[in-house]
Amino acid sequence: MSTISDFKTLARTISLVENEADGFENTLETLYTHQIPVVGFTGPPGAGKSTLLNAVVGSLLDVGKKVGLVLVDPSSPFNLGALLGDRLRMSTHFNHPNLYIRSVATRGSLGGLSDKIIEIVEVMRAYSFDYIFIETVGVGQSEVEIAGLADTTVVVLVPEAGDSIQTMKAGVMEIADILVVNKADRADADALVTSLQHQLQMSGREHIPVLKTVAVEARGINELLSSISHHEYSPLNVSRRIMLLTEKALCIVAKKRTKDIDRTNLAERIRVEYLKTDFNLYRIIKSFV
Repeated sequence: MSTISDFKTLARTISLVENEADGFENTLETLYTHQIPVVGFTGPPGAGKSTLLNAVVGSLLDVGKKVGLVLVDPSSPFNLGALLGDRLRMSTHFNHPNLYIRSVATRGSLGGLSDKIIEIVEVMRAYSFDYIFIETVGVGQSEVEIAGLADTTVVVLVPEAGDSIQTMKAGVMEIADILVVNKADRADADALVTSLQHQLQMSGREHIPVLKTVAVEARGINELLSSISHHEYSPLNVSRRIMLLTEKALCIVAKKRTKDIDRTNLAERIRVEYLKTDFNLYRIIKSFV
């Protein structure tokens, strides 16, 4: 079993796996992966996830921690590459020797994550990080898939979400291990915290912490890190990790089994059959499996 000792090797290995270059599966099989906390940051656009994550990372770097960031960007519609403009927010720590940042594209994935995110995170576990963070693109309910990857999921909201909290996609609320009301110096922050706590109590999830932060001033960051650490070492998280590993395995098996299906042929078959009066999607699927 092998480990990864430097960022250049880490970057090359991630590219090898992300692009499915020759030998990538053998590389994955021979990696020695550490038990590193993987923390997902998700929530609606405009909640300040990047700013909050920047403050969290800065706090960890200040005490000598090694941090890996996976920043999932919307794909360019032209080349399926990541659009990196939003990463200027991470410029404060960009050149820090203990920080590794990887931006990846969603590449057409229906959810908020890249379709190679499981493998990328597994490669990063082969380096001796203290924390790995994943920030998603903020696309709504499809981001619930991050709960199948992160050991701890932080859902970031803002006070202005108070009026729409009832209509927020239920899945995004349900995946939270920690709820954060960012920009808590604004009006209605306390009202949103109370509303969230009430909803958690009504759903039997009153153990979920609801925290207030002001990311631009680094307020509430220590409390957030404390909650992340508490969740990480909770006895309940052991069974959760087994469940997550099972889900990861199922995702990888599913990708392998569908790898040989030609998407273009499938789309053409559906186009032809769709115009028929007896169109049935399941009969089409059966012919491909």
